[in-house]
Amino acid sequence: MADTANYAGRVKEFVVYTAARLVIFLVAYGLVVGIYLVVSGSDQIPLIWPFLVAVVISAVASVLFLRRQREAFAMVVQRRAQRAHTRFEQARSKEDEQER
Repeated sequence: MADTANYAGRVKEFVVYTAARLVIFLVAYGLVVGIYLVVSGSDQIPLIWPFLVAVVISAVASVLFLRRQREAFAMVVQRRAQRAHTRFEQARSKEDEQER
């Protein structure tokens, strides 16, 4: 059970950041489609253009509004990489000692 709690703590920032990005995209897509429907007066929605516009809008909005979540996620990744580097260096130094 402790493993599950540890895993949840490691992925929390990833889930929060990814969910926030997804919500921003869905809101942007909804706005683009809504504006398109109002402006065009049509009831048919092209598939690719609203999607591409929403991708660009959500990317810019994510850069502007999700800084804190992105930095928290980056810190988790950095700590994980540092632990892996430390383990690698310890294994390498142990191997070097055994060769002597």
